[in-house]
This record gives sequence, structure tokens and C-alpha cells, in this order.
Amino acid sequence: MEPRHILVVDDEEGIRFFLKEALQQMGHRVTTAVNGEDALAQIRETSFDLAILDLNLGGRVNGLRVLEAVKWRWPGTAVIILTAHGTMDSALVAIREGVDGYLLKPVEPSDIRQAIHAALARCQQVGRPAEAPDTKDVLHWGEFLVDQKKHQAVMNGRLLNLTPGEFKLFTYFMQNARRALSPQELVSVVHEYDSDDTREAREIIKWYIYRLRQKIEPDPTDPRYLLNIRGVGYIFGEELSET
Repeated sequence: MEPRHILVVDDEEGIRFFLKEALQQMGHRVTTAVNGEDALAQIRETSFDLAILDLNLGGRVNGLRVLEAVKWRWPGTAVIILTAHGTMDSALVAIREGVDGYLLKPVEPSDIRQAIHAALARCQQVGRPAEAPDTKDVLHWGEFLVDQKKHQAVMNGRLLNLTPGEFKLFTYFMQNARRALSPQELVSVVHEYDSDDTREAREIIKWYIYRLRQKIEPDPTDPRYLLNIRGVGYIFGEELSET
């Protein structure tokens, strides 16, 4: 089998060492990442034929977020989930994203090798992974992802249930992160008309902001992501670092 470039993402040093040694003995080139942030940095610039990914990673970015980023950035990359913290929900998300294997720790080395062989065999058939042709339709900010083509918003691997108006508003906030936006500007996004009445615009948009905070804020009464700017309007992402 042709040598491949494989990414191993796991916060357990022993697992990373075992997989790297085994894969290098098979003739493959291996890159490792110790957490989700490290993995996102790797896939931002580099394509991999296979990613072996733990779901429960240290740091702010979990394994499902990395999985989604891999599939959006490099759709042809095969992915094997290897985790000790699998749930039915996480398994369903992984299946929806199209993983090539889902293994629960502890797992026998023979099962890992079998899953790797199967995933790499598929790579052999479909060829090298190509970059997604429409990455401009996918917005990334902190733990949030928005796919404009699929009309989906995701937070920490969890699909957000947004109404069409809320999705329009959230997408606009993502496109304009860390920029102060007035109520009039936001109303024009949601309702597609220009309001010259500041008070009217403020009353309309505050209910959208309230509902959006219920869905994206850990504590809607003390927002972290969607903040008020007194006398100006609202700003999104003030406390986040772009990934």
C-alpha cells in the first residue's frame, strides 16, 4: 500500500506514541496533535489522508469540532474516531459527518490496525484529499461554525436549532465579528428593509438578540459572546480568539 500522511489527535501521550510507532512501522508519515487547537492549526494548512481522532480532548476545542473542520476543509480525508468517552449523540454526529471507523477505548491493537487498513484502502480508491471548493461558505469563529450552503450553525459540535431569521442574524454576526453593529443595520439584515427609526429598530432586534442568546450563551443573563455596547448596538466575539 502506498505510504500516506496520517494525523493522530489524542491528549494521551501513550496512545499517541503507540499509534505513531505502529503507523511508521507500516511505512506511513505521521503528525501528532495533543489537543483540538493544535489539530485545527495542522489541518488549516496541511492535507492528511487519514485522521485518527479522540473526541474528549484537552482545551476549548473538542473532537467533534475537529471532525467537522476536517470534513469541511478536506472532504476526502478519512477519519477514525478512537475515544473512551463515546455517547449515542456523538456517534450520530460522527456518522453524519461520514467517519470511516468508530472505536471505543480500550481497544485491541488488531481492531485498530483493521480499521486503519480499511480506511486507507478507501483512500487508495478515491485518491488524495482535495480542499473543499467552497470554503468561503463556511465561517469559523471560536467554538462556532456556520455552513451557509447547508444552512447549519454548530457550537462545540452541537447543531443549533435556529429559525431562518436567527440564522440570518447569527451569520451576519459571524461575518462581522468584533465589529459594533447598530440595531438599524441588524434589522435590515433580518427583515431586508431600512429603518430610520432607531427606537423601532431597537425594539425589533432586541427580541432576536434575546432568543439567540438563549441558544448560544452558557448563561444568557451574563453573555460572553453577544454583547451590548451602550448607545451603539451589539458586538459578537469580543472575548474570542479567531481559529
